[in-house]
Amino acid sequence: MQTRLDPRLFWILLPAGFIFVWLLVLTILSYASGWAALARQYRLQPSFDGEVWRWQSGKMRWTNFNTCLKVGASAMGLYLAVIPPFSYRCPPLMIPWSEIAVTRKTRFLIKLVCLQLGHELKIAFWIRPTLAERLQRAAGAAWPVESIG
Repeated sequence: MQTRLDPRLFWILLPAGFIFVWLLVLTILSYASGWAALARQYRLQPSFDGEVWRWQSGKMRWTNFNTCLKVGASAMGLYLAVIPPFSYRCPPLMIPWSEIAVTRKTRFLIKLVCLQLGHELKIAFWIRPTLAERLQRAAGAAWPVESIG
């Protein structure tokens, strides 16, 4: 005698399985990118007051955040947040300018700006020069002295 599973069970488990895999991937990316390490020290409390640009891109370690970032700046520091539904395990960050080193570099014939986040963590956050110029204007005199790279 053969027992068969109810096909309705498949349609119940499919969304649950998708959600589980989605959250697992976002958790892995949070750790792989260094976001989780940054969040331990620089988690935003309670809100950010400054200029913010949505739908921005950047790269941290091996993780590309393509058009899913909110990036902001004020005299206090750099604001980083991931837009929903990608923000699981990536809380908003506020990193003081004193904890950031800036270097302009060319990689594969493309001009980029590297923001080294955290003096001890040294997590490279790569962005386009146009975004870096916006951040610099918003930060004003608090913008870190750039090193030549």
